Amino acid sequence: MFVTEDGAETDLDLGHYERFTHAKLRRDNNWTTGRIYETILAKERRGDYLGKTVQVIPHVTDEIKTIIKKVSEGVDVVIVEIGGTVGDIESLPFLEAIRQMRLELGAENTLFVHVTLVPYIARSRRAKDQADAALREGNVEHRNSAGHLLCRSDRHIPAELKKKVALFCNVAESCVISMEDVDTIYAVPAELAREGLDKQILRLLRLDDRPQNLQPWIDLVQRMHHPAGEARIAIVGKYVQLEDAYKSLREALLHGGLAHDHKTVIDWIESEEIESSQIAAERLHGYDGILVPGGFGKRGIQGMVHTIQYARENRFRFLESASACSAPRLNTHATSQKSPMRTARNSTSKRPIA
Repeated sequence: MFVTEDGAETDLDLGHYERFTHAKLRRDNNWTTGRIYETILAKERRGDYLGKTVQVIPHVTDEIKTIIKKVSEGVDVVIVEIGGTVGDIESLPFLEAIRQMRLELGAENTLFVHVTLVPYIARSRRAKDQADAALREGNVEHRNSAGHLLCRSDRHIPAELKKKVALFCNVAESCVISMEDVDTIYAVPAELAREGLDKQILRLLRLDDRPQNLQPWIDLVQRMHHPAGEARIAIVGKYVQLEDAYKSLREALLHGGLAHDHKTVIDWIESEEIESSQIAAERLHGYDGILVPGGFGKRGIQGMVHTIQYARENRFRFLESASACSAPRLNTHATSQKSPMRTARNSTSKRPIA
């Protein structure tokens, strides 16, 4: 989950878009199918459709186009990601909406980029292009011809395979881009530029071709691979077995380290394992900082309390993170457990204690 500035709890990918583009994203930059249908139902209840039968075309597709145009005000380029897989029933209204937008805005103002997987079969020692068959069928069915094909693979896509994919998917060979797996997502811009994707997009959208400067990206990856030092951070949470639950926090810590030319080493600790203050001292000793993310329910709460208590008593660099969760209350609880403040029951004071 990624939380935007206005408090919207959105998809994790939105965090990467914000980090890569430096755009300040808000609730209107993340729309789910359910939210779109909720908006349409509210309009129908108000009578906005004047009693007409609400249909996928034009009502759902018009709503999708409206929300895309809403975030396009004051910007030069709008990147719209349609999740899911071409051909799945869930994505049909979205694909139809962008097809209509190309007709309305003109082909010179729109560009479709499809991402497809090209698996490598180790036993036969060759890459398989069956994934592009499904993409090709989807393009024919939904009449959305791709401007570019980004071919994901664990190795470079050879020119011979690029030529075959381009022929069957009706795109220029130069628009078939090899997306070889990299060890960090921050190496992707330089890899795509090496394939010429940036120049192709500028050409097709008729944008000014400015001098390319990828040095900041190259320097960033260089700092990741050759840091001046490292900082060890313990994350004590309830969902550490699924690290993606804290992906936004992990990326924030990573960037904090990179800003100081340091590698952030994260150790994930299950809060249920911190059963006492003694265990907290044994497990958390030696870290440069401790992070306690929020969580729902009672499971693991006491372990978080012991962790917070240890951090406060030993003056550790301590962060807490919560979104409609419990971490701030736990911090207060950990403090109150050690506080000498008297309670109304055992106090001899006549003044009431709030």
